[in-house]
Amino acid sequence: MWCLVALHVYNPNWLPPLPAYQGMCHVSAGRVTCVSGARRRSNLQPPKRRYSNVSTGFFDALSFGGPGPERINGRLAMLGFVSAIAVELASGADVADQLANGGLLWFAGSAALFSVASLVPLLKGVTAQSKSDGVMTSEAEMLNGRFAMLGLVALVFTEYLKGGPLV
Repeated sequence: MWCLVALHVYNPNWLPPLPAYQGMCHVSAGRVTCVSGARRRSNLQPPKRRYSNVSTGFFDALSFGGPGPERINGRLAMLGFVSAIAVELASGADVADQLANGGLLWFAGSAALFSVASLVPLLKGVTAQSKSDGVMTSEAEMLNGRFAMLGLVALVFTEYLKGGPLV
């Protein structure tokens, strides 16, 4: 704000491109007069926040800060953790045995299927926040995915240290 006033005093003909400050400060006879927030007229309110459109590009969805990577990895970790525990309870094989005995093909197939199924809405411009409702929020999904990632790593590490299945 002070920089804006200083530039306006330095060059009174310069009009700042920020609509939030237009009309708030006036220069007349070398004197700067600013309108306080309480005395602002209704037409001098700051502009409403505009949300940018969701990018529907493939590389934008999978960029480092994009909506895809952590959400997809979390969904895959949730699927992997539940599958690993279920197969371990059913057959008694640890994760390494599961992967060695045909589980790698099932892992690759389900990872491809879930990745594509997670990318399709993102490429159509649908956000996870727009589908959040009640207890099924996008934040809860991210938190569950993070715990599933930690749980899957902890399961494999524990089975390695134990030398066999956890259950």
